[in-house]
Amino acid sequence: MYAVVGIPCDIKPVGKHPFHAAGVKYVAAVAGGARCLPLLLPALGGQLPLAAALDQFDGVLLTGSLSNVEPQHYAGAASRPGTLHDPARDATTLPLIGEVIARGMPLLGICRGFQEINVALGGTLHQHVQEQAGLADHRDLSGDAPLEVSYGLAHPVRLRPGSLLAQALGVDEIQVNSLHQQGVATLAPGLRAEAHAPDGLIEAFSLPDAPGWLHAVQWHPEWQYDHNPASLALFTAFGEACRQYRQARTGQPALPTPQGEAR
Repeated sequence: MYAVVGIPCDIKPVGKHPFHAAGVKYVAAVAGGARCLPLLLPALGGQLPLAAALDQFDGVLLTGSLSNVEPQHYAGAASRPGTLHDPARDATTLPLIGEVIARGMPLLGICRGFQEINVALGGTLHQHVQEQAGLADHRDLSGDAPLEVSYGLAHPVRLRPGSLLAQALGVDEIQVNSLHQQGVATLAPGLRAEAHAPDGLIEAFSLPDAPGWLHAVQWHPEWQYDHNPASLALFTAFGEACRQYRQARTGQPALPTPQGEAR
C-alpha cells in the first residue's frame, strides 16, 4: 500500500463558478518526488470533519498560492485594497496544522503553506517584504516572461549547519527561486530557522520538538523538482517520512509509488 498525502485546495474562480483547486506542479511533486499518492482536500472550513479527513492521510502538503493569509489571523494591519485572500482556505488549513502536528503526521509547507504554519503556531508576517528596511524585493518581477524565467533561480540561501538540506547535499548554501511578497516577520515559538536569504529573511524552518517530521520553505521546490537536487532531496525526505508514518499506524510496509507512474 502507498502512503497518501493530503493537499488542501484553494478556492479558485473558473468562469462564473468557484472551484476547489490545487496546482498541477504540487500534485506532480508529491507523486513523482515524494512518490506518494496525492489526494485533494476541499477547502470546506468548519464544514470539514477534520479528524475523519486526516484519518485518510499519511502526510500533508500545504501549497503556495496567489492568495495571502488574512492578517486578522496574526493581528496584522488591514490588507491593502486589491489583496487576494482565500478565507475558506484559511478556515481549513489553520486548524488543520495543529492537528497534523499533534498526530505526528509529516507536514511540508511551501510559500503560502510556509506562512500558514508560522501563523497557525503564533508567528507574524510582513505583508510587503520589499518595504521593510534592510530587506530585498523577493517578488517575481518578470512580467509576462515564460514560467521558466519566473521560476528561475533568483538568490542564494544559507543553510543552517546540520539542517535537512545541508546534510542531504553536503553544502551550506543553495540557489532558490523567489516569487513572494509576504514573509516571516516574527518566527512562531518552537520553530527553528533552517535557511536565510542574504538580507536575513527566513527562508526555511522546522519544528524540532514536533512528534513528527515538519519542514517548510518560502521558495518553490515543486517547480521542476526533478531538475534540482535540493528540491528532490526535500520531497524524497518528505515521502520517506510519510511512508514511515503509514507503516507505524497500519503495521504494514508502505511502498513508494512506481517511478513509471510518478512522472
